[in-house]
Amino acid sequence: MKRIGLILSALALVAAVSFAGGQGERGGLDIGIAMPETHVERWQQDGAALLAGAQELGYSAEVAYGDADQGRQNQQIQDFITKGARLLIVGNINEGVNAVVREAAYEDIIVIAYDRLITGSDAYDYYITFDNFKVGQFQGQAIVDKLDLDAVGADNPKHITLFAGSPTDNNANFFFDGAMSILRPHIERGALNVVGPAPLRSSDGAFTRIATENWRAEVAKSRMENLLSNDARDVTLDAVLAPNDTLARAIIEALAADAKYDTTEKLPVVTGQDAELASVQSIRDGRQYMTVFKDTRLLAEGAIKLADALLSDRSPSIPGARLDTETYDTGMKVVRSYLLEPINVTRENYREVLIDSGYYSESALR
Repeated sequence: MKRIGLILSALALVAAVSFAGGQGERGGLDIGIAMPETHVERWQQDGAALLAGAQELGYSAEVAYGDADQGRQNQQIQDFITKGARLLIVGNINEGVNAVVREAAYEDIIVIAYDRLITGSDAYDYYITFDNFKVGQFQGQAIVDKLDLDAVGADNPKHITLFAGSPTDNNANFFFDGAMSILRPHIERGALNVVGPAPLRSSDGAFTRIATENWRAEVAKSRMENLLSNDARDVTLDAVLAPNDTLARAIIEALAADAKYDTTEKLPVVTGQDAELASVQSIRDGRQYMTVFKDTRLLAEGAIKLADALLSDRSPSIPGARLDTETYDTGMKVVRSYLLEPINVTRENYREVLIDSGYYSESALR
């Protein structure tokens, strides 16, 4: 049975933003699942997979989506606390979540940060995600390889413009820094010219100028249109560092409306992440160059395995994840982090990675 089918079926069963699980053997609410938004496709899938995974183990569970509004998400988490939740799985929106995380800790409720580090807090101990620095490295290396940057000199440089994710999402820093660890040497030797703001690290002040508030596609599209009318008006872009698929498609839409990029062959290399269906189709058709597949089926399974171990007072064991006890610093403490491996996806291997694995069906890509 294909798990993606189960996920989509679970989504189809519920139209509201909050899903309520059946009452498990333990009585009351066991697990509250707080997801940040629905406008990025993968969060809908994650929420449904987490809910299904918890219920399969006999836990009562609910999932709610915050619509990119931290105040709304806080209300949802407080509702979980009121219902007696024993454990929370939280994909937060920003640091404003800290108040309810502290409240949960006061109530001896276990909190697992899900795919987004909860910064500025010492009130939780566990984090599960992918190796997000490696995600960025895949994006950067794809640009290097496609443009053959090792053979490019400063006398005839390639041109790139940079986009980053939400400034409130700590993962955006890891993605960008991973990509720049690959691209920075080529920028510094003059083989790669940055058009527009040019931060070399997420800690640079200019990073805020390339960040995309709440990962909103319309924000990225508007900024790309502005670049094409201004900084990029007199150059032809060879690459765009786009941090995820939602933004990549919006950027490509803006590019395709410009006469310099109005055919597939004229489009620059555009990176992505999340292997969203529309972007996989775009990669197949030669428009978006690549994406990074983070098998959120495995992430959700890992999170539920972690939750089950913690609720059962057992030492966690998550297949395919490595434990990192040094890297993920909230600013107040280093949390125990379980990291899964991402996979680079291009036109050459999308079928093997995404269809043969059962993540998507052949018919879904038509």
